[in-house]
Order: sequence, then structure tokens, then C-alpha cells
Amino acid sequence: MDAPGTLHHVIGRGIERTNIFRNRKDREDFLARLAMLCREESIAVYAWSLMSDHYHILVRTGRQPLAAGMRRLLTGYVVNFNKRHKRIGHLFQNRYKSIVCEDDPYLLELTRYIHLNPLRAGMVKSLDDLRSYAWSGHSALMGLKERDWQDRESILASFSTDQDNARKAYEKFVGEGIAMGQRPDLVGGGLVRSHGDWSRVVSLRRQGEHISSDSRILGSSDFVDRILDKAEEKEKRTLRFKPGKRDLPGLLLEIVAKTGVDAKAICTGVRKREVVRARKLFSQIAVLRMGYSGAEVSRFLGLTTSAVNRLVSQKEMPECKKYK
Repeated sequence: MDAPGTLHHVIGRGIERTNIFRNRKDREDFLARLAMLCREESIAVYAWSLMSDHYHILVRTGRQPLAAGMRRLLTGYVVNFNKRHKRIGHLFQNRYKSIVCEDDPYLLELTRYIHLNPLRAGMVKSLDDLRSYAWSGHSALMGLKERDWQDRESILASFSTDQDNARKAYEKFVGEGIAMGQRPDLVGGGLVRSHGDWSRVVSLRRQGEHISSDSRILGSSDFVDRILDKAEEKEKRTLRFKPGKRDLPGLLLEIVAKTGVDAKAICTGVRKREVVRARKLFSQIAVLRMGYSGAEVSRFLGLTTSAVNRLVSQKEMPECKKYK
């Protein structure tokens, strides 16, 4: 589901409605990090808007999984944000939400929806004002802001091969979306709250509760089924790494056998080099290969979530890569 070329609508919010963008420097920092990911071809960005307490990005995955790119974007941003504003602690509300999207018609529908966010929120007064608004990708598509990292050609080419005509048709298309209002059908979220992660959805499906629609997927019924089929196959491949050892206790036993490090030491804050290495291997396999969240692994190890996330975000260990 996160194969190269997958289209995602990504939404992130500030914790307890905290403003995650307080000034121009915050917004420029966030965009500079987003631009870096685009230039590295980690992702392609078609649409985006920075609100006060949340953001929207329409991206296509490239050379690395979405999670890896978002981790780099958000972790670096939070560190600098906290330094700038002399604060500590979390900034974002849980993990960002990612909705997998079918290209037709959602590439254009979501571009319109995302770029109209500042107008719907009253941050600009009219479609004319939105043209030059700096903190959404609409101004780049209209040719009034230079964002060389934003993929404008793919959107404009949907309207015309002539750039001027394409911009006029695109702006007309965006204007027609104003009367459509909030469009809750485009932001999803139900199964994120009620079913948890993809493994939970696959589990329900396996029990006979076939899901032909899913609020983290925008697309036709056939598209949803294809995505869920891929999710199920990915889970099977992930769990295939060691038959009979599909849970964290089983993984811990294997790490102990492989490294010779005592299990109690791995599940504590012991800082000896070999213990840290074994703990890192356990965390990376659990999160990157088995699909556990950092929070689940931290609870099992008795560590903080941030400590586990730091281990996971480091360069992937060669031993971890064997677990396909």
C-alpha cells in the first residue's frame, strides 16, 4: 500500500489544537524540508496548504516509503519549532493521517479541496486573493509563486497542453468547488479510529467482514479491494520471516538467541553497546518489518515511545534487512 507511485492525502494536526505554524519562519522551515524531500525524489507533491493548527499535503511516494519521508519532515520540524519558541514536548496530535487515493478522479478533486482550505477558513477573502497566498500550492499552479519543487505540470496537463489555457481552466475548476463546502467525503477517518491499523482491517476481512469501502482509501470499490488485497499480502510476507514467531515475545527470544544478550537487559534502559545494538535490532524489525507501532514496542520494552522511535529512525541494521 506504500509502493512507489502511491497517491496519499496526508493530514497532520497540532496536539490539543496547538498552532503548529506561528509565523513566517515556521512555515518557511516546513516548506524547506518538504522541498528537500521532493528534490531527493522521496516524494512528489501536487497540492498543499499550511493552516494554523494543521496541514494538508497531496503526495505520491517515490524512492522511499511515505513513513520514512514524513518522519524526516516532522521530526526535524518539531526540533526547530521547539527551539524557536522555547518549548518542549510533542507538537503533533498522534501520527499524521494518510489516505490512499485513486488517481482518477481524486488527484484533481483533492488538489482543489486542499487549495481551497485557506478560503474556507477565512484566511483569504476571495479566489483572487488565493492566487497570491503564499502558504498554499495554488499560487504556484497559477504561476505567481516560485515553487520549483512542486509538481505543477501533472495538474495543469490535465486541463490543457497550453499553459495559459491550463491555468484558466484549473482556476475555473477550483472556483466551482467553493460551493461544495467542507467535503467530509474527502478526508475520511472512520476506520482509523474504530479499526486501528491496516493489520486490524486485514484481520476483520479474514474473519469474513469483507470491507468494500474504507475511509482511509478514496476510490472505486475495485480499487479499495485491490489495496486491501495488497495489504493482506504484505502482512503475510512480513509475518513469514519466522514461522511460529509472529509476536513480540517470539521476536525477543530470537534476538536473544542471535545476539546472546539477556532479555531483561534488552527490556531495560541498560546502555551497554551490545545491549543497545540488540534493542535497536528488535525495535527495527518490530516496526519496519512486522508492522508494530513505536508505542506498542515501547510498551513491550518498558521504554518511552521517543526512545524506540529514535532507534527505528537510525540507519537500518543489515540484520534487519534480511526479514523481508
